[in-house]
Amino acid sequence: MKNWNWLNKFGPLLALLLVYLFFAAFNSKMTTLPAMEAMILQTVIVAISAIGMTLVIISGGIDLSAGSIIAFGSVVVALCIVTFNLPPVVAAFCGVFAGMLCGFLNGFLITRIKLVPFIVTLGSLLLVRGLAKGFAGSMPVNAGETWLSELLATLPAGQKWQLIPPGAWLMIFLAVLVAGLLRYTKIGRHIFAIGSNEQTARLCGVAVERAKLIVYSVAGAFSGLAGLMLMSYQEQGDPTGAVGLELDVIAAVVIGGGSLSGGEGSIFGSLIGAMIMTVIRTGCQLNGWAPWVTQIVTGIVIVMAVTVDRLRHRNNHQ
Repeated sequence: MKNWNWLNKFGPLLALLLVYLFFAAFNSKMTTLPAMEAMILQTVIVAISAIGMTLVIISGGIDLSAGSIIAFGSVVVALCIVTFNLPPVVAAFCGVFAGMLCGFLNGFLITRIKLVPFIVTLGSLLLVRGLAKGFAGSMPVNAGETWLSELLATLPAGQKWQLIPPGAWLMIFLAVLVAGLLRYTKIGRHIFAIGSNEQTARLCGVAVERAKLIVYSVAGAFSGLAGLMLMSYQEQGDPTGAVGLELDVIAAVVIGGGSLSGGEGSIFGSLIGAMIMTVIRTGCQLNGWAPWVTQIVTGIVIVMAVTVDRLRHRNNHQ
């Protein structure tokens, strides 16, 4: 039992170290500062969405619409700047709010109509993607250069003292905030209780439907924020962007120690899981390996993470 507790706490970090050292042994470019900064930039989008996804998975749910909400959020931000001439800060808020509305719709259908989360979010994956394409006319929306473009831009020489771009600092701040919420607040304890045993949580007085509605709304808001980061990274709203990214987000949570059975998960573990995905992708690219090799390696890591989760649960029930 103690071995599994140790693995839960330090397993994802150890896996990140091993994966990084493996690829660094093949190519020394992995250890350079530009490569490290590039990996951080590529991690932010998935990691921010994974913060919200962690809450969903801990509560025993799933959200397949994250990638579509990310694309929709990027389009909303770009349109608010270009079409409606709104200030960048208002446009950013609109993108996050649009994502929250999508998450609220998911939560409403799941809690009020009692639909299965997998089916609801699979439907919203298509619905939200269609909205993004409809709003943008199926074409990227060039947002131009604003201070939002600097959120995920490589730091210029005069700003290297910041160490990482503002978007990455925002990711860290939100991770600490949500981790504290899960650990020290009543809603955090309720989320874990619902994922562990929903019926028991209900009998103990937990407002299950309200908590789930909040969880899916917050997850949508985080995906909307990830859409803002995507817009910053590309300097455009892309309705066809982030296709399949929901799988990376879910994989990051699972690799980071989250259980698809619910009741378990860690915000910092999810961030490490997102970084592992980025290190694998970057390492394969730097070594000139074909994309199919990257997919195989990533698939192996995901299967290993799910296997460890299953073995842990089997050990706990013995």
